[in-house]
Amino acid sequence: MNALRIGVLTVSDSSFRGEREDAGGPAIVEWAKRVGWTVERRALVPDGTREAGRVLRAWCDSDRLDAVLTTGGTGLGPRDRTPEATKAVLELEVPGVVEALRAEGRRHTPYADLSRALCGVRGKTFILNLPGSPRALTESFPLLETLIPHALKMMAGGCHPPKPAAAARGGKRR
Repeated sequence: MNALRIGVLTVSDSSFRGEREDAGGPAIVEWAKRVGWTVERRALVPDGTREAGRVLRAWCDSDRLDAVLTTGGTGLGPRDRTPEATKAVLELEVPGVVEALRAEGRRHTPYADLSRALCGVRGKTFILNLPGSPRALTESFPLLETLIPHALKMMAGGCHPPKPAAAARGGKRR
C-alpha cells in the first residue's frame, strides 16, 4: 500500500482557546511521519459535536483521506463529545479496534477503560478516536501501525494475510 494520506483532528476547548498547548496532535503527526504516512490535513477545534462533525465530514467526503485520527474529547468531561460527533458521521462501526486499544491501555493504567472512543468507516475513510494524552497515544501506536493499513486493505476488497504454516498443515484451529 502506498503512503497513507491522513488527517489529524485535535478536539479540545483549552487548546482551542490557547490556554493549553496541544500535545496529542503533534504526537500523532510526528509518529505518522516516522512510519511514512502523509499528514494532509491538521485541525484544532473546540470540544462538542458541531465543529468536529463538520471537519470529519469534509475530510472524508471532499478530501477523501485514507484515515482520520482524532485526539481528545473521548473521556467523561462535560464537553467531551468526540465519540458522539464521530458516531453521527460513521457508516460502519469497527468496535474491535477500540477494544484492542483499551486492552493495551489497561496494561499501563486502569483508567483506560474510561475511554469512550469509537472507530469506524465513512465512505473510504477509516476514522479512529484516540485519547488526548501523549503517553496514551504513544502506547497505542505500535498496534495502529498494523491495524490501520490492514483495515484500509480490507476496505478496498483485499484479503486477510495467509495463515501461518502450522495452520495450513492442519494445526490447531480456533
